[in-house]
Amino acid sequence: MKTWIPDTRNFAYLQWPQVDALPRESTLLVLPTAAIEQHGHHLPLATDTLINNLLLGKALEKLPADMHVYALPPVCYGKSNEHIGFSGTLSVSSTTFLAMVRDIGASIAAAGFKRLALYNTHGGNSSLVDVLARDLRAEFGLRTFSLFGSGGISFDGLSEQEKAYGFHAGEIETAFLLSATPELVDTSAYTVNYIAQVAKPELLKPENSAANFAWLTRDIAESGVMGDPRPATAENGARWVEAAATRIAEALMAMVRYENLYQP
Repeated sequence: MKTWIPDTRNFAYLQWPQVDALPRESTLLVLPTAAIEQHGHHLPLATDTLINNLLLGKALEKLPADMHVYALPPVCYGKSNEHIGFSGTLSVSSTTFLAMVRDIGASIAAAGFKRLALYNTHGGNSSLVDVLARDLRAEFGLRTFSLFGSGGISFDGLSEQEKAYGFHAGEIETAFLLSATPELVDTSAYTVNYIAQVAKPELLKPENSAANFAWLTRDIAESGVMGDPRPATAENGARWVEAAATRIAEALMAMVRYENLYQP
């Protein structure tokens, strides 16, 4: 798997005495969570994992050299049952995902570390990551943080339709990989599908509203794409990568510096 994580920030590249020498209170360990799953006819199965690695790696490059922040090896397999039925999708159950990340958190706590960030770039994991952040805090006393996707950047130049419903293998993900791994993008194989239209608002929405309907990708898109990759460019991808990396770096620094606002 390609990596953009700097060697000096790669936790798995350290020897155990180096790990033992890290300051327990201020060191932040970042656990990437992503997926191996279909991404249409034009993007690779590893898209979510590659984007996680790309954005996190670029963000880590922006941190002060004396700040102790390290990327753990990624949890590449996620809850991807929305894509079951498409060849290449490798999904784990919610129970397995929760148990796996919980056990990693237990190991981190046993080593005396206090801060853990869960950095997720697969939508199917999002609700589980929120659950885990609270559970790891409650069970182990870890100062646990959650961080998602591109850090909340605005994606200047993206249409409102794509912002709302470009869920999967659309313009954003395609642009990211065109900028970083163009050899993995088949630009001759684009397809377009949307789960809903912003111009036709409905009471029931696919997610992030007061009333949602559950969906599977095969309900919507024979190709597996939910969005429109056709406008994607490497130039926009590079701009968005830079903006996202800057925002993610700011979030990581805030996590290192975070203290309880409430002191009992």
